[in-house]
Amino acid sequence: MLYELFDLLQSWNIPGAGLFQFLTFRAAMAIIGALVISLLFGRRLIEKLREQQIGETIRDLGLEGQMAKKGTPTMGGLIILAAIVIPVLLFADLGNIYIQLLLLTTVWMGAIGFADDYIKVFLKNKKGLRGIFKVIGQVSLGIIVGSVIAFHPDVTLKEEVPIASQTNFYGEATQQTPVFGQEEHALKTTVPFLKDETLDYGQMMDSLGFGDWGWVGFILIVIFIITAVSNGANLTDGLDGLAGGTSAIIAFALAILAYVSGSVVFASYLDIMYIPNTGELVVFASAFLGACIGFLWYNTYPAQVFMGDTGSLSIGAIIAVFALAIRKELLIPILAGIFLIENLSVILQVTYFKYTRRKYGEGRRIFLMSPLHHHFQKKGLHESKIVTRFWITGIFLAIFTLITLKLR
Repeated sequence: MLYELFDLLQSWNIPGAGLFQFLTFRAAMAIIGALVISLLFGRRLIEKLREQQIGETIRDLGLEGQMAKKGTPTMGGLIILAAIVIPVLLFADLGNIYIQLLLLTTVWMGAIGFADDYIKVFLKNKKGLRGIFKVIGQVSLGIIVGSVIAFHPDVTLKEEVPIASQTNFYGEATQQTPVFGQEEHALKTTVPFLKDETLDYGQMMDSLGFGDWGWVGFILIVIFIITAVSNGANLTDGLDGLAGGTSAIIAFALAILAYVSGSVVFASYLDIMYIPNTGELVVFASAFLGACIGFLWYNTYPAQVFMGDTGSLSIGAIIAVFALAIRKELLIPILAGIFLIENLSVILQVTYFKYTRRKYGEGRRIFLMSPLHHHFQKKGLHESKIVTRFWITGIFLAIFTLITLKLR
C-alpha cells in the first residue's frame, strides 16, 4: 500500500518519495514493522487468551517439565500471521505475483491451522481438525502454487548467455556486463553442487513418456514439498522456541537466496538462474524473519504462548513455497534439515514399531520417543539446551546452504 502511494508521490516529484524504490529500505522497514507488531500485538493477544482461558491441553508423556505447561495460551500463531501480513501489505509491491502467492500461502495455511486449534480449544476435541481435511488443504494449496508457477506469464527466468572473453590492447581481460538470454517460461530449478546444470521438470517427465504433461508431474512435486515441509514444521513445534527459532534462521537464508536470484549482478557472479521479480521476496522474507524473532520474545523457555497449528503449518508452507518461487527447492533438505530430521524420526519410529510388532509380536522402538527432540528429553537433557543445540545445527545448515551456491 505504502509502496504504491510513494510510487505515486515520486511521479509527482515529491522529495524523498523515491526512498521506497530501494529494496533494502523496504526490507528493513518490514523487519522493524514485524518486530513491533509481534511485540505489541503479542502482549495483547496473550492477555485476551488468558482471559478466555484458552490454554493448551497437555497429555502426560512423562517428560520433565511437561505438565507445568498445562494451561499455557495457544493459538499464538496469530501473532506470526499478523506480523507477516501487515508489513508485507504496507511495504511490498502487491502487484508482484510472488508476493501474492506468499500472502495466499500464509492466509491459506493459517486458516487451516486456526481451524485445527479452534476445534481443540473451543470445541474441546483433542484430535482437532481431521487429518484428511488438513491434507485436502495442503493438496489444494499445492495445486494452486504449482499451477501459478507453471502457467502464469509473470513467472519467468533467464539463464546467462556464454560470450567470448574480451581483451584490451595489452591482452588483459576486460570487465564485461553480464548477458542473460530472453525470459523463458520453463519448469527449471537449480541443481545443488553441479555447475551449469539445471533440472527441467518438463523434460524429465517427457523422458518418462508423459509428453506434454510435464506440468502434472511438477504440480505433484509441489504438493509433496508443501505437505512435507509444513508437516515437518508442525512436528518441530514441540519445545519452547524450537520451531520459531529454526524458522527465523531459515527465513534469513531465504532472504539472501531471493536477493541473489533477483539480481542480475549476483546471479551472474554465482552462475545461477536470474529470476525476474523475485528480489521483491526479500521484503516478505524480512517480515517473516521479524515475525519469528518477535514471537520468540514470548515463546522462549518458559513459553508464555504456544504458536499452535495456526503458526506451525503456515510457516512450513511459507518456507516451501518461497523455495519453489526462487527455484531452490532442491536445497530444502539442507536448509530445512531440522524439519526433515523431525519428519524422518517419526516415520522411522512408526515404521519400525509396526514391522517388529508383526515379526516379533511386540513393537520395538529406534528412539526413546519421537519426534527427535523428545528423544533427547527422555535422555535427560534440559529443554532449553535441546532447543539451543537445534538452533546451532540450523545455523550450520543455513550457512552450508548458502555455501552450495559456490560449491558447484
